[in-house]
Amino acid sequence: MPADSSSQPLPRPRSAAVFDGPDRAAARAYMKGIGYTDEDLSRPTVGIANTWTDAMPCNYGLRDLAEYVKQGVRAAGGTPMEFNTVAVSDGITMGTQGMKTSLVSREVVADSIELMARGYQFDAMIGLAACDKTIPGAVMGVTRLDVPSLVLYGGSIKPGRYKGKDVTILEMFEAIGAHAAGKISDQELTDIENVASPGFGACGGQFTANTMACAFEALGISPAFSAMVPAEDEEKNVVAEKIGELVMKVLAEDLRPSKVITRESLENAIACVCASGGSTNGVLHLLAVAREARVELDIDDFERVSRRTPLLADLKPGGRFIATDLYRAGGVPLILKHLKDGGLLNEDQITVTGRTIGEEADRAEEQPGQEVVLPVDAPLKAQGGLAILRGNIAPDGAVVKVAGTERSRHSGPARVFEREQDCFRAVREDDIEKGDVIVIRNEGPAGGPGMREMLQVTAALVGKGMGEHVALLTDGRFSGATRGLMVGHVAPEAVKGGPIGAIRDGDTVTVDIDNRELSVDLSPDQIEERLNSYVTPDPLFERGVMAKYARNVSSASLGAIT
Repeated sequence: MPADSSSQPLPRPRSAAVFDGPDRAAARAYMKGIGYTDEDLSRPTVGIANTWTDAMPCNYGLRDLAEYVKQGVRAAGGTPMEFNTVAVSDGITMGTQGMKTSLVSREVVADSIELMARGYQFDAMIGLAACDKTIPGAVMGVTRLDVPSLVLYGGSIKPGRYKGKDVTILEMFEAIGAHAAGKISDQELTDIENVASPGFGACGGQFTANTMACAFEALGISPAFSAMVPAEDEEKNVVAEKIGELVMKVLAEDLRPSKVITRESLENAIACVCASGGSTNGVLHLLAVAREARVELDIDDFERVSRRTPLLADLKPGGRFIATDLYRAGGVPLILKHLKDGGLLNEDQITVTGRTIGEEADRAEEQPGQEVVLPVDAPLKAQGGLAILRGNIAPDGAVVKVAGTERSRHSGPARVFEREQDCFRAVREDDIEKGDVIVIRNEGPAGGPGMREMLQVTAALVGKGMGEHVALLTDGRFSGATRGLMVGHVAPEAVKGGPIGAIRDGDTVTVDIDNRELSVDLSPDQIEERLNSYVTPDPLFERGVMAKYARNVSSASLGAIT
């Protein structure tokens, strides 16, 4: 909403030190040279942290979207100042060494937002994000600063169409596996390639980008009804302009992230991840946000919330629908409404709109006859989409997406690989047997470094028809598009002495979701003896940002923060 011109002048708690008074004439001179006026520089400044790039479709539309945000800021009495951060596409880098940079980029996004905001002393902040790591990176950055802020998600891509059905990039990755297995032709592979990503916007299923967008709307740092508006929908521009107006209200009311991000609101975000069948990366990113907010949260809190939260949304990769379907059905507030109906929402938590999350849930409008979000008394599953496993392989925990599989237990011989590419080669060459438990190690936060996702491997397994016949565990992580019995974030990781380093080919490994156990049939003495003789691969990077990250990153069980 625009600022009321009859009200008190909007606060300028930081920017006045940059632009006011005779001593700051040089700073004003610089800005006047690029078009700013005295009036502009006398208004509150709003940093627009844009994660735009034309190197991927997810964030491609954010440059144009920023113009609508800036119009809203100006109309409400502020002066927008846009800047850019890095952005790495998970999907494009998947299966290559470039994928190692993705999680690292989350920290760089947060750090760059902090540096720009501290340097220019913006009075308020808006983060524009879309691809997986840019969303938590933006939230981490504004949370660390704790100036009046909000984050806008650029929106999801529309679905492609193939043989009369909606398709997403998930079908593309699985088609690669099907092609390698001889199940589809070269032409069919190309036909899917030509339609799987039909425009700009983030990946269409409840993969990591949409998972985090939903979570941050539930958290309250993103305005209700904003996340699920598709990237190429004209309504997104309207939302963006309103966001620009809203940030001035957030500034006037000094509604900082520390007032929005609490233990209770983080539990709302976790519940939204669980109820929507969201990505395991939600664990990693919400832990990181909690640490930026200085709120106590640990991996076991995800287990506790998931146990009490039913799976309500029938979304890909485990379900039938995608983000555009959720938008038409009623959006994130519809999920929140059902959670509130079941007494599963901390409804009095404030959001950036000034309304509580319970009030936002009450404003949900459900599309008649929709089948995307089910009521709390008739869920898809009685418990949420995530589970935390422990055992002699993962004493600090591991994460599995229950929504992605119908199996609750698998026990079989280990097939051990020291790097993802070695495993992918074995999958491609049909060197994996039904019943195997695939172990990929040295792909954790420090060991990778960068904890790259394994969608190339997991999708290839599904495409070859092996998805429901094997299990996979790794100290790396998975794309939100992964489905099957896939256990990630095994902690401690191999290079930190984790027991995953003790597993050898043929050892019997058991994944037991019902009992929340991940174990190998070895005695403590055997594990210790093997770890004493285990030699990890040489580090891939000896200098630069990757080496720096490897030296400083924490365990996945702590959010892989630096």
